[in-house]
Amino acid sequence: MTKSFLQGKRNLAALIIWWLAWIFLQQYILKHAGITELIAVTDSYVTIILLFACCLLVINNMRYYLPKKEKYWYSIAVSLVLSLVWVMVLRWGLGFIFANNVPYIQLLKTTLLLRFAFGFLMIGCITLVSLNWYTQIDWMKTQAQQHSISELAKEAELSKLRQQLQPHFLFNSLNSISALTTVQPEKARQMIQQLSEFLRGTLRKEDNWNTLEEELSYIGLYLSIEQVRFGHRMFTEINTDSNALPLILPSMLLQPLVENAIKFGLYDTIGEVTIGIKATNRDGALIITIQNPYDASTAVTLPGTGFGLTAVKRRLWLLFGRNDLITIEKTDTEFITTLLIPQHKPNIIA
Repeated sequence: MTKSFLQGKRNLAALIIWWLAWIFLQQYILKHAGITELIAVTDSYVTIILLFACCLLVINNMRYYLPKKEKYWYSIAVSLVLSLVWVMVLRWGLGFIFANNVPYIQLLKTTLLLRFAFGFLMIGCITLVSLNWYTQIDWMKTQAQQHSISELAKEAELSKLRQQLQPHFLFNSLNSISALTTVQPEKARQMIQQLSEFLRGTLRKEDNWNTLEEELSYIGLYLSIEQVRFGHRMFTEINTDSNALPLILPSMLLQPLVENAIKFGLYDTIGEVTIGIKATNRDGALIITIQNPYDASTAVTLPGTGFGLTAVKRRLWLLFGRNDLITIEKTDTEFITTLLIPQHKPNIIA
C-alpha cells in the first residue's frame, strides 16, 4: 500500500499549522467586519474544519487512485465539486445555527462566492500537492522495481556465465583424459585425480569471491592438470606481491584467461612455452597480467579461444559497469592480458 501523505510527521505538522493559521486569520477578518466573537469563532472553526475534511478526502482518494497525465482534469473536477458541496454545507449549516442573526446571514450570503473561490483554491492546492507527492512515490516504486528486475537479470546472466565456464573447462579436460587413456593411462589417471581435486575445491565454494591467494591455488591445480597434457613443453612463472594476496576478485575469473593463454601459446608450436602470471597491488587495486608467447604469422583461431575473453569481459561489465577493466595487447612475440580489479564487492552476486 502506498505511504500516505499524512504519515510524514513534517507533512502533518505543516498541515495543522497551516489550517490553524487560517482559523485565526478568518476570526480576525470576521471580527473586523463587525461580527461578534462567538459567531466569528464558530464560523472560522466550522469553515476550516469542513474544508480540512474535504482536503483529507482528496489526500486519501489520491492514495488509492492516482490519475494519469491524460486524466488530470479529474483532479480539477473533484476540486470544483468538493468546493461547491463545501459551500452548500456551510450555507445550510451556519444559516441554521445563526438563523436569527440577520446581519450575519446577509454577510454569509454575500460572501458565498468568495468562500467558494477560497475553498477551490485550498482544495486545488492540496490536490496538486497530493498529486505531486503520490506521483513521486509511484515513480520511486517503479524505479525500485526496474532496478530489482535489472539486478535479477544481471544475476541470471552472471550465473549463466559461471555455468558455462566450468563445463567449458571440464569438457576440455575430459577430452584430454580421453586422449591419454590409451597411450598414457598412468597420466590419464593422474589427471583424473587432479581434476577431481580441482572440482572439489571450486564447486563446493559458496562465496563467489576469492582472495588472490585462493584463486592462485585453484589456478595451480588447473595448471597441474594441463602440465599432464603438455609435459615438458609447458612452464609457468607466477609472480605476486605479498600485499596483493589478500585482495579479492570474482571466483574462477583467471581460469578461462589462463586457458586461452595456453591455447594461444602452445597449440601452434612444438617447442617449450612459458606462461607468465603476475599480480600486483597498485594503489589498493589488484592488477593481474597474464602473458604467453604469440606469433601472429602462425597463430590460428581455435574453437573456444574467444569464449573465455568474451565471458570475462561481460562478467566484469555486469559486476562493475566498466569496459576498461580488461585490456589485451598483442606484439610480434607476446599476447598480454591485463586485469584491473577494483576492491569493492558490487551489490550483486558475482
